[in-house]
Amino acid sequence: MTNPWRIDSSRSAVLVIDMQRDFVEEGRPMEVPAARDAIAGIQRVSEAARAAGAPVVYTQHVLLDDFDVSPLETAYNPKLLSVGMRAGTDGVEIIDELAPRPGEPVIPKHRYDAFHNTRLDSVLRSIRGLNGIDTVIITGTLTEVCCESTARSAFMRDYRVAFVSDATGALLPGAQQATEAAIGTFFGRVLTADEVVRELAG
Repeated sequence: MTNPWRIDSSRSAVLVIDMQRDFVEEGRPMEVPAARDAIAGIQRVSEAARAAGAPVVYTQHVLLDDFDVSPLETAYNPKLLSVGMRAGTDGVEIIDELAPRPGEPVIPKHRYDAFHNTRLDSVLRSIRGLNGIDTVIITGTLTEVCCESTARSAFMRDYRVAFVSDATGALLPGAQQATEAAIGTFFGRVLTADEVVRELAG
């Protein structure tokens, strides 16, 4: 496919999806080893975005002890009924290597799709002035779950989607390649971190 568009830093935002301690750190209840491999790419993309004046927005998957806020998620993964991404614990915190800068939005969510019942769309449609953002650059974890769900949802809302292959981390064997094939064919562009950095620089 020929590139139907290029990243314009004045119209783009980076999304850092769920790079939380319970997903990224070794031995944590929802550990995704490949998420650690994505850190360097996320750092490069985020720094390039900041240098170009493009916003960096974080999401944070949060579950509750008070009640089962995501019952189908816990039905498929029952251990989440008692551990993982609990509000008020250090497990929901963004890892230190990717800590948000002052003023950068952190969007809590209870579903895989970061747009579902969150303020993400409102933030994106106002953070650079009314409808100033038309492109989202997807980084984070899990590639095949929250990253892909958010990418598809962004497409349905008419955002251009740049999915960063070496700044996303999958859990299941073959999932990274499958997600990249689907996104690159139907929902957006798949780029490396270095390609994103070059386009952000203009």
